[in-house]
Amino acid sequence: MIRQKLIIPIIAIASVSVTACKDGNKNEPAAPMSNEMHQEPMEDKDNVTMNDNQDAKAEVILKDYFNLKDALVSDDNVKAKKLGATLAGTLGSFDASSYSDSEQQELKDIMEDAIEHAEHISESDIKHQREHFKVLSKDVIDMVAITGAEMKLYEQFCPMYDSGTAWLSTKEEVRNPYYGSKMLTCGKVQREIN
Repeated sequence: MIRQKLIIPIIAIASVSVTACKDGNKNEPAAPMSNEMHQEPMEDKDNVTMNDNQDAKAEVILKDYFNLKDALVSDDNVKAKKLGATLAGTLGSFDASSYSDSEQQELKDIMEDAIEHAEHISESDIKHQREHFKVLSKDVIDMVAITGAEMKLYEQFCPMYDSGTAWLSTKEEVRNPYYGSKMLTCGKVQREIN
């Protein structure tokens, strides 16, 4: 009898996990990020402009990150390798001197880790690229928490990839970099950053 009582909740949890992506695309309100600066969204993400308290390198890193994300969404291993190398270089040239001492140290740690993952992406097959993109995305999200962003960003979340994984996008519409064409719209907007 105890075994039957345990099986029913396990089946219920499994069915919620399997249907999470199907139900995750509904228009759910996104929770705003609490510690960001309020800024107007950019219409053209290639036209990078900065406000006075941001470093231009943070926006360049975001541009390179989004290009890499789009290559993974398109299942393009060769392009992702090239863009991983580009991003590693951009991350390496980040100048944190305009931030406080504690922010500089945190940004230094973030950049070191992000460079390592971008370099791995530049040398790997697509499955391994996606594994490194997970950690790289966490690093970029952590960077944005310190640097802010000129454009409106959407932190998106896929419950299916590696027990749940987030990434950033400039568009509200979900395009999953972890599954590409296999499950292109798996995920939901977790919060808006603007």
